[in-house]
Amino acid sequence: MHDYQAPADLLKDRIVMVTGAGSGIGRAAAKAYAAHGATVVLVGRTVSKLETVYDEIEAAGHPKPAIVPMNFEGAAVKDYEELAMTLEDNFGQLDGLLHNAAILGDLCPVELYDPETWNKVMHVNTTAPFLLSRAMIPLLRKSGDASVIFTSSSVGRKARAYWGAYAVSKFAVEGLSQLLSDELDDERHNVRVNSLNPGATRTSMRARAYPAENPRKNPAPEDLMPAYLYLMGRDSQGVNGQKLDAQPK
Repeated sequence: MHDYQAPADLLKDRIVMVTGAGSGIGRAAAKAYAAHGATVVLVGRTVSKLETVYDEIEAAGHPKPAIVPMNFEGAAVKDYEELAMTLEDNFGQLDGLLHNAAILGDLCPVELYDPETWNKVMHVNTTAPFLLSRAMIPLLRKSGDASVIFTSSSVGRKARAYWGAYAVSKFAVEGLSQLLSDELDDERHNVRVNSLNPGATRTSMRARAYPAENPRKNPAPEDLMPAYLYLMGRDSQGVNGQKLDAQPK
């Protein structure tokens, strides 16, 4: 998976949604999916960043993406349902979904953790992926080969002190991934669901969490794309309910 060489047409004619598509891993994944033939639905809260990714994809001659501005902190249930209806009207189905958007919150002891920040992190990192998945499942079922990737974290598999709501939210994401992989694992659905831990990556979130770290010691998001392409494409058929790592250990 880490050395996967994706065929140029891996995602041809596929509709793939990426959340947090404006920067970091989401931006790299959106561009990689488009470069391999996908029509990418760019979801994020900052329109200017989404527009930049849109322009980069279009300038490269890849399938024209779609932009969906959405702030998960304030989005209501009806917003997710309306998005699903819009996608159905325009594309008819959804072939892939990368849950990438997340916020860090505070790094501090639980006894000092601000409850409002806790609720915000849990909502953006856990409740929003639930609501989005819930709305998209009918469209994923219409695909003959759909893949859902939840972005995990090392602290969502083994908690570490002071990681607070972020760690707990990623544990919940792992649970949601396992739950959906089991629910959709039958011949009627053709939907596989896995979690993927990117590991230490050169992103703005990593810089906020480790301000004293030299960012150059970590791989760039683009370096992780073999794993993201493998899980989104046809070559990962049969891989379901797994906790995977984007970097070799």
